[in-house]
Amino acid sequence: MAGSTAKTVHDIFQSMEYGPAATSSTATAQAWLDHHSRSLGLFLDGRFVRPADRQSRSLSDSKGGILCSTVHAVEDDVSQCASSAVKGHKAWGDLSCHQRAKVLLRAASALGQHGPCLSELCDLCEASCSSSSLVRLLQYYSSWAQLRDALVPDWKPLGVVAVGASDDCSLYSLMLKVLPALAMGNSVIVVPGRSSAPPALLLAQLFTGAGLPAGALNVLTGSDMSLCARVAQNASVGYVTYSGNKQDGVLLCKSTAGMGVHVSVSTNIGARCPFIVFESADIDSAVDAVIETAFKKRREVHWVLCVQESVLKSVVARLGHRMAGMKCVALQSDGDRGLVDAAVQDAQQQGATLVQACAAPPSGAHYPPTVLCGAAPSSPFVVDPSPGPLLPLMSFRSNTEAVALGNHSPHGQAASIWTEDLTLALETAKSLAVGSVWVNSHSVSDPCLPVSGHKDSGTCTDGGQEGLYQFLRPSSSSSPPLPRSTPVSMDYSKFGTAASPPAIIPEDSASASAPKVYLQFVGGKPCKSVSGCSVAVQAPGGAGVLAYCPDGGRKDVRNAVEAAVKVQPGWMKKSASARAQSLHSLAKGLEAKRRDLAASINVQTGLSMDEADEEVELSIARLSDWAAYCDKMQGGSPPLPQPGSALSIPGALGVVGVVLPDESPLLSMVTLLGAAVGNGNAVVVVPSEKHPLPALAFIQVLQSSDLPAGLVNIITGSRDQLTAALATHSVIKAIWYWGSAEGCQYLQYTCTSPLKTLRLSCQKERGRKDWTLSHPSLLEEMWRNAVQWKSVWIPTA
Repeated sequence: MAGSTAKTVHDIFQSMEYGPAATSSTATAQAWLDHHSRSLGLFLDGRFVRPADRQSRSLSDSKGGILCSTVHAVEDDVSQCASSAVKGHKAWGDLSCHQRAKVLLRAASALGQHGPCLSELCDLCEASCSSSSLVRLLQYYSSWAQLRDALVPDWKPLGVVAVGASDDCSLYSLMLKVLPALAMGNSVIVVPGRSSAPPALLLAQLFTGAGLPAGALNVLTGSDMSLCARVAQNASVGYVTYSGNKQDGVLLCKSTAGMGVHVSVSTNIGARCPFIVFESADIDSAVDAVIETAFKKRREVHWVLCVQESVLKSVVARLGHRMAGMKCVALQSDGDRGLVDAAVQDAQQQGATLVQACAAPPSGAHYPPTVLCGAAPSSPFVVDPSPGPLLPLMSFRSNTEAVALGNHSPHGQAASIWTEDLTLALETAKSLAVGSVWVNSHSVSDPCLPVSGHKDSGTCTDGGQEGLYQFLRPSSSSSPPLPRSTPVSMDYSKFGTAASPPAIIPEDSASASAPKVYLQFVGGKPCKSVSGCSVAVQAPGGAGVLAYCPDGGRKDVRNAVEAAVKVQPGWMKKSASARAQSLHSLAKGLEAKRRDLAASINVQTGLSMDEADEEVELSIARLSDWAAYCDKMQGGSPPLPQPGSALSIPGALGVVGVVLPDESPLLSMVTLLGAAVGNGNAVVVVPSEKHPLPALAFIQVLQSSDLPAGLVNIITGSRDQLTAALATHSVIKAIWYWGSAEGCQYLQYTCTSPLKTLRLSCQKERGRKDWTLSHPSLLEEMWRNAVQWKSVWIPTA
């Protein structure tokens, strides 16, 4: 029509302007906020509560306007919330599995009805999350709620679970922990971050309206992560799990150390993730994906582009062509502009070249998408990325070098691989130490697949059936792993340094009547301690010296870890059946030495020979159990709601430190050792300081077995001193500890940089543990503690 001002399709594509936004959902979200007078209270006992005299903080929208305010909860609110959660857990737990599943399905229906409101509220709060992804979560976990007693009959819910999130955590990541906890029959206290607080409050209201009992889901808002620590301090809370950035996760771990509550973290914000492009890739598709994930989507992670040298020029040229005309990206604050300028200047000084969409403005909180070509793995802008739209680019020559670049990071969140060679893709995916690998795709997620945090990306598994076990415990477990307590005042730098002085071996120790002198076991060989000193092992009741064993220290732990690191990758690559045969061989060797082992137990613990022989027999049976377990946890390919295939792959943790209890010194050792080694891990074992002789006698069995040298290392000495050495060693991935309450507190406080998976038990408080129990759920719990999961996504057209 002549004189019309309407733009043509060509004009719209040239300017790339946004079309008019729909107003109905906006009005719905704004109406919900107006209904609460733009001042959101706490959600306690199935209703909104706004206590008087509470501080609040304002939440701004993307344009800088005040969107609403949230309340700062105080101690009285935490106590009221915990009491409500206890009542809610009873009401929710008394329902049958079918009834809980029906409630979650009604919640999914309600969410589908109010999805536009939730989506718009998430956009306003800059906590982007589609309602369809949350509906998928609800549908998936409603099925697990239905099947809980049928598929995991020997497990029961923990009780009250606290779920915390950092200010920059997405709503999806938060609900990925909330919904499985509810599905397993727990009540949940949610402590959301700044951006996810309003959507979390809306969801709590919708779920309660769908039939969730009052108190089963509560939402507390605050000013920082200290609120989550105060929630964890309440004795009613049985488990705390966190999602967000590492800084807040570390703060939570340290704040809760010594409280007697287990804390797991998923540090899925700010990780450095490799985007690997091989020469066999569809280059155009790879470049389009790079542009989308690095510059157009909300960046929860920092991507590093790795390109094979043979196609480097082609990729750089297409990046430049594809980025031409792109607009500047808004930064979160004016202060971020200084960080971006410093990173670009540093990159240019190190020889990097820039590929920019347009010229950078002289100032302001905007910056153009920029690729920093020629980056080195050790460059500061790669190691510590700035918050702006910067993409470092590195090159590699071979698959081995690509894996090395991809693993050259303290994080293990995810990776994207681009190649048309499926064999190359799977080989690379298995070699990368990350939780999720996307082949010819990126940023795909679904709750059916388990994902573990590798390295510094977390200490728990979310998603799939495997992710449910963090919210359950074996029914036969009569007491919690740790007693609830008040943290003691400790100087963490001095823990383990006040060991008693080592004994000096008498000169007549070589005589027939002198106590025997034992050696420790490192790298497949019996050896003395690096210090050259030994400690005296007392007979039961203090009736003299039984023997002398080495007084191990930090250098012995270092040597043991070095030996374990060399052999563990090869052991992990062995087939499950090969590992099973090695454990059967170990059990056979233990059978051959049963008389010697029984004698050591008899002399060390004072048990009768019949009781000692029974413990040896149980140890042989336990090793056979673990041999049978070896090929029983092999992951699989669960059905996906979208086209394509996916794999869930179990893998080893790496090097595990095991500090043994005083009870059942041989049986407890083979129980923990078998679980770790059977899953492909290497171990550094610290025997009981009170009863070390059975573990040292077991060295003869290890020497005659076909286990690789260095896979199992045994170091004796002061428990606290060796625990401190294990905790501060950067290579050890997990520590299983039986010891004092102070030792548990020390490990919770210290094992945060890097993050270590902890299994803690305060044996003095719990008393004697019956290691003779062989209930399937107890063995499965130990087995699952020794494995981490990886998901591999392979899309199809």
